[in-house]
Amino acid sequence: MVATAAGQLFRDKDPSAVDRWVAPTYTQHSSLAVDGPEGLRDLVAALPAGFRYEPARSISDGDLVALHGVYHGFGPMPLVAFDIFRVQDGKLAEHWDALTPVVEPTASGRSQTDGPTEVTEADRTEANRALVTEFAQKVLVGADYSVLTNYISTETYHQHNPEAADGLDGFGAAAATWAQQGKNLVYRTVHRVIAEGEFVLLQSEGEFGGPVAYYDLFRVADGRIVEHWDVIAPIPADLPHGNGLF
Repeated sequence: MVATAAGQLFRDKDPSAVDRWVAPTYTQHSSLAVDGPEGLRDLVAALPAGFRYEPARSISDGDLVALHGVYHGFGPMPLVAFDIFRVQDGKLAEHWDALTPVVEPTASGRSQTDGPTEVTEADRTEANRALVTEFAQKVLVGADYSVLTNYISTETYHQHNPEAADGLDGFGAAAATWAQQGKNLVYRTVHRVIAEGEFVLLQSEGEFGGPVAYYDLFRVADGRIVEHWDVIAPIPADLPHGNGLF
């Protein structure tokens, strides 16, 4: 349902899709639109002729669906995005997002969205959710990097953050560079954990040289994290609504 609705809204650029797919009480958390269905209608109506969305992957978890892809036409350069929709009674009821510019080339040689897309281990959803949730609390929020290898593979760690190379060494080198730039990775709160099969998405709040929203997507294999995609987006001082970013 979310794929159909998003396609009509952002592929077809059809404002009338709001009437078919969006709840009257639609709650907006994006910094790009005002609250309610009319805010979304105005956003879609204003999309330029060259606008398009390039999907990469989706994750469905109960009433939440997360989309990962690239928007072309929101600004002068393509934007990598995570969108989260909450569905209620067959309608889009709530939306969160984070966007960051596409960077080429990247430190790993991988793009910010390439890699596996299909869920193949649906029976591992809860085990993988538990692993990544514990990793988030101990390592990301707790900053206990001594237990990092309890969660991340020492053999395979494919990195899609544009400034970090593959492997734990690549991440360590990037983190050291960021620290020299005054951008320490600080995670304060994990707001949502969305899991399906081998994919687990964290939506978090913290600091990275200033207040940011972290969207971290992990792929798990054999009980260890083996791949990572992310968007780190500054939290704006003002939003076009009173719902907050989270």
